[in-house]
Amino acid sequence: MVADGGSLSADTPSRAARGEAVTLPQAGSEGVAARVPRSIPEASVARLAVYLRMLGELAEQGADTVSSEELAAATGVNSAKLRKDLSYIGSYGIRGVGYSVSALVHQLERALGLNHRQAVALIGVGNLGHALAGYGGFGGRGFPVTALFDVDPDLVGIHINGILVEHVRAIGDTCRERGITIGMIATPGPAAQGICDMLVEAGVRCILNFAPVVLQVPDEVEVRKVDLAVELQILAFHVARKRLVAESPETEASLAVPATDVDVVPPPDAQTNGHPVNSTLNGGMR
Repeated sequence: MVADGGSLSADTPSRAARGEAVTLPQAGSEGVAARVPRSIPEASVARLAVYLRMLGELAEQGADTVSSEELAAATGVNSAKLRKDLSYIGSYGIRGVGYSVSALVHQLERALGLNHRQAVALIGVGNLGHALAGYGGFGGRGFPVTALFDVDPDLVGIHINGILVEHVRAIGDTCRERGITIGMIATPGPAAQGICDMLVEAGVRCILNFAPVVLQVPDEVEVRKVDLAVELQILAFHVARKRLVAESPETEASLAVPATDVDVVPPPDAQTNGHPVNSTLNGGMR
């Protein structure tokens, strides 16, 4: 067996010190997590999730192995970056053959914490929340929505996808009883901080925030902010830029945007625990 991935980046310790890395359990060549966790850059964590999604599709198609070049092309990154990302979790392949799809899926699931039970609570089942509650893809990816909350008397008491919508007053008891690990907030902005506080009080340590506000949380709580309006604005910028270049090609150089080493993570305007980070989606509407 030979490594199909690069070595650990020399600047990983400094990235961690600057808050640019997260810690994940390292899986060895046998797919067994080591006891000593390894810091991984935030951008690499986002790409690991994308690799896992693509590997799932390959497994459904009956693929047994995949080369780094094939997986890189399918996920939109270069193969050297992919091998470096996989080296963070200690993934190994066979030269000339590549990676075992099933083994790599197992390693990625362990590294991303998907081998542990997850349970999601959704607060706010208005237009956006109702759509999220009805989406079956969360459960298929290991994140079943098991609790729904709102304050609207027309919504409290109904069932969505077989789940009873409860009043937000029940957040504490229900989250503790059902072992909620992740809270999704899809409320109007003014209500979001109060809901966040209730989730934290109930022991929830991971929050996905669709509300158009930056939540204030303790250091041990992880928050990802999703702002669809920002994503649309970024798309509008790129459309406008292409239009300008088409109308006046000589302006292309002056409009060039410096390249970064982030391929599959979204813009750096999102917030984690009140600090800018890369995120995958952004939106705050009900």
